[in-house]
Amino acid sequence: MTMTVSQATRRPILAGRQTTTPNATVTVAPPASRLSLRVPAGTVAAVSKALGIELPTRPKASASANGRHALWLGPDEWLVIDESGADLAGLLGSVADFHSAVDVSHRNVGFIVSGTGAAMTINAGCPQDLSLAAFPVGAVSRTILHKIEIVLYRTGEAEFRVECWRSFADYAFTFLSAAARDGSS
Repeated sequence: MTMTVSQATRRPILAGRQTTTPNATVTVAPPASRLSLRVPAGTVAAVSKALGIELPTRPKASASANGRHALWLGPDEWLVIDESGADLAGLLGSVADFHSAVDVSHRNVGFIVSGTGAAMTINAGCPQDLSLAAFPVGAVSRTILHKIEIVLYRTGEAEFRVECWRSFADYAFTFLSAAARDGSS
């Protein structure tokens, strides 16, 4: 008797959903690899080398290279996002120094909020000052969007990446879409 094993195909959550208004667009970001990283100061150089991107060490800072983004979340904590889907945890296999790396690729969902009303759309539920002076391009913050925790990353003057847990994805998308529509009326 021969048995066939089926492979499950995971479909990206909310794939294809988008809200477009005159001032803001909310789009589900393409799937990406994500790594929750905890690294003591003495190991930052080794981990940075293995990942091919220098981990930023200043509050609200980020670093980007070749579709890979390292987002500073705390004195020893980063979220690394790789848009090509690379095996980020595998890249750290050769690092012998103490660190913690957890693949959270399927835990998080990303949204891109863009347009002249992007900051206003996010500010409908986020209390941070998102002016360019206070939150410049490249700035990162773990914050809230209405009643959920998010990681907010400013990728351009009029563009943000919003990362949230998968279980809150529909809520976040619906909230951002409503805020975009409200800001355009």
